[in-house]
Amino acid sequence: MSTDSVAGHVVFQQGAVYCGTKFAVRAIMEGLRQEERENNIRSTLISPGTVDTELHTTINDPERRKWVENLQCDIGLKSSDVADAVAYAISTPDTVAISEIIIRPTKSTAFIFVLDPFSYKGTQRRTA
Repeated sequence: MSTDSVAGHVVFQQGAVYCGTKFAVRAIMEGLRQEERENNIRSTLISPGTVDTELHTTINDPERRKWVENLQCDIGLKSSDVADAVAYAISTPDTVAISEIIIRPTKSTAFIFVLDPFSYKGTQRRTA
């Protein structure tokens, strides 16, 4: 079981290295699945969209950092949402291999915000 990101499914401006690492995780997990299937070893990749985490604290650009923080606060998944996806994959019978789960917030519009991040105007704001 590994968690990744929907960023492993697209590439966006100023995110090539980040997206590249996420693509690499997908490739490794798919390779593991193919190599170990005869041994009945299952591998699952969980790729969540926006999650309400501390990711924004790693962003250097103040305007982009605030934008990501607001997005996470406004529509981000909770860690329990991702945990539920993990629990689902684990709970399937041994004859079922859930190779990948993409989980996004209901209000997410895929990567529109990534393409034009400052167009997003959230309603909630975190306070310091």
